[in-house]
Amino acid sequence: MLKQFYPKEDWKSAYETKEYERLYAAGYRGIIFDIDNTMVEHGAPVNEKAIFLIRKLKEIGFKVCFVSNNKEPRVKSFSTPLGAEYIFKAGKPGAAGYEAAMKKMGTTKEQTVSVGDQIFTDMWGANRAGIHSVLVAPIGKKEEIQIVLKRYLEKIVLHFYGKSKKKVH
Repeated sequence: MLKQFYPKEDWKSAYETKEYERLYAAGYRGIIFDIDNTMVEHGAPVNEKAIFLIRKLKEIGFKVCFVSNNKEPRVKSFSTPLGAEYIFKAGKPGAAGYEAAMKKMGTTKEQTVSVGDQIFTDMWGANRAGIHSVLVAPIGKKEEIQIVLKRYLEKIVLHFYGKSKKKVH
């Protein structure tokens, strides 16, 4: 039952550039990113690190789309300076936001990877959409109360995820 929440991979950060090169070599062409606590601290504007990463990903050949449950002003103000597509009020963990992002990027679920910091929205949503999911550690400590509460439940899922990884290795 918990496996529906497990990521396909986990990284320390969304800024692992070597990992993207590996994914591109494996046939992935589109990347869906969450914004808050995946790319920047919650509510923070786009920064040089994000600009550099998205530029690098585009040079590699990736299409990029930001998918967020936030309202349009937040998502647009982050995505536009990066020249990236975006989906706001995505309804994660529903699959519709991911499907809309793939349509905008012109990719299939087999060519798309999703990167996010939350198990119950980002990982579950990507998995429901049939997309390769990558969990990254949250960037900041400051989060909305509903996310803080979900983090306690995530610890349980991550415990079992960690045990399942040890069985495979």
